[in-house]
Amino acid sequence: MSLRTLVFCFLGVVLLYGLFTIGFPFLLAMLVAILLEPVVQALVRYFRMGRMLSAAAACTLFTGLILGFVYLVGFKMVTELIQFWNNAPDYINEAQLFFEDATAKTQLFYETLPAGMALQLQKWIETGLTVLTENIKTIVTAISGYFVSVAKTIPSLFIFFVVFVIGLYLISFSLPKLHESFLNLFDKLSRGKVTAVLADLRRAILGFIFAQFMISVLTYVVTLVGLLVLGVDYPLAIALLIVGVDVLPVLGTSVVLIPWAVYSMLSGNSHLGIGLLVLLLGLMIFRRLIEPKIIGDAVGINALAALVSMYVGFQLIGVIGLILGPVLIIVYQALRKAGLLKINIKLDT
Repeated sequence: MSLRTLVFCFLGVVLLYGLFTIGFPFLLAMLVAILLEPVVQALVRYFRMGRMLSAAAACTLFTGLILGFVYLVGFKMVTELIQFWNNAPDYINEAQLFFEDATAKTQLFYETLPAGMALQLQKWIETGLTVLTENIKTIVTAISGYFVSVAKTIPSLFIFFVVFVIGLYLISFSLPKLHESFLNLFDKLSRGKVTAVLADLRRAILGFIFAQFMISVLTYVVTLVGLLVLGVDYPLAIALLIVGVDVLPVLGTSVVLIPWAVYSMLSGNSHLGIGLLVLLLGLMIFRRLIEPKIIGDAVGINALAALVSMYVGFQLIGVIGLILGPVLIIVYQALRKAGLLKINIKLDT
């Protein structure tokens, strides 16, 4: 591999890192604009609409769907939180009655034991309660800190969304010109190869989106089965809410299941609380097992390459690396397939 090729690869990695960090709103806007392009072309062809009007209609429809989904999920969450807050005194009273009943039963049990054994048992229980109290405080503090961190990201998410929407409209309006300007950066002999690379990348992006959809569907099924086994009311709606929260930035299934499990244990329903924690653990293991395989098959790379790229990306740059890692593998394969990148290792004897 020549020095020039190494320099271009290094600059490409730096550019991709910049796009996936600072420039991520514009990258996302570009990807969505490319995915909406068939809709724009259909509006131009069948409804005789101009390019600007067709692009505006497609972008407005997409933005409306996103806002509608966020509103429905957010409205449901806020409604449930308000209802939970209003019922909080009843929940506290239930927990207090549970502990008082448990204390009374324990006292009766003490009276049937020898004095020495009862004293030793009481010390063990006090130690256990102290450890349990400290753990509960730690869990509550962690959950509170998590919600505070989520709340702090809301302004940033709002700015991100505004920049994304504006970028989506502007890019969609001028996408053909941007495509032509990009191809003009290459000579005539290379344009065909670049076009092939872009086509492979588009197929990979569509495959990645399909893979995420399939992962969400499978997560919904596993969550629904778990809730049905636990005998939870409204399992269909709750499973949908959990999956909806799971696909949102920053959030995940734990933001729903952990507080629910803690409340269930405090209110005396330890069976449900433990079951929810087991469900959360099962979901985490399930996703780690199926995610590399589904993403690898959808974007055209094997499961091992997908797993390694996601793990290395996560270790190097965090959550963004889970996406950037497979993207680098996809770009590398597309460049090699088009003949733009050749690596031939020769060992002199």
